[in-house]
Amino acid sequence: MTPTTGHETRIEADPTLPTIRIVREFDAPQQRVFRAWTEPELVARWLGPEDLDMKIEDWEARTGGHYRYTMHRDGLQVAAFYGSFHEVRPATRLVQTFTFEGVPDGVSLDTASFEPVGEGRTRVTVLSVVDGLAARDAILASGMERGVVEGYRKLDALLAADPV
Repeated sequence: MTPTTGHETRIEADPTLPTIRIVREFDAPQQRVFRAWTEPELVARWLGPEDLDMKIEDWEARTGGHYRYTMHRDGLQVAAFYGSFHEVRPATRLVQTFTFEGVPDGVSLDTASFEPVGEGRTRVTVLSVVDGLAARDAILASGMERGVVEGYRKLDALLAADPV
């Protein structure tokens, strides 16, 4: 069980734009939150739903780098994702593409911004841009909200337990 911080995860979709905006605050300094987002051994501990385990195949979190990871349940692979890191600006900004292998034409461009909000806290805003409203709506209907919310709860626990 992960601790409850009381931080709300806001997932917003403008009805007229093919975007998804996710906003969440974490009780850790900006540098620690950014490291948890970019260092593979940390990412594998929090990203995704609580009932899935992540295996990182490739991970180069640098401008021009790339990544690929798979998600597993009970030892069986259930999903795979890959993309490129377009910009890695330490502690402040991460721009990457994101593709679910099951829908290889469904690439999103994700920009994560890391901003200090008070003593030892960080607000992360992720803006995902996809190629149309239908794609955006399919992502929202896919169960992604559960994965995001549960993953962020795991990140809360990681940040509370480890001096990341």
